[in-house]
Amino acid sequence: MENQTLHVQGMSCQHCVQAVEESVGQLDGVASVTVHLNDAKVDVQFDETKAPLTKIVETIEDQGYDVTQ
Repeated sequence: MENQTLHVQGMSCQHCVQAVEESVGQLDGVASVTVHLNDAKVDVQFDETKAPLTKIVETIEDQGYDVTQ
């Protein structure tokens, strides 16, 4: 399992938190997702062979947010 903290811009409310946690959490290979709204960060624990980081980033961006690592 890998742990990664992503910097995510554009999240402003609980709806944003829920959208990111649900969409990323549904990916096969993702063990946990925690959004830190005040810090604009998302902590993800995942299996890189099942859920590559690029797929996680793409999933967050598909929700309308900008991701940097």
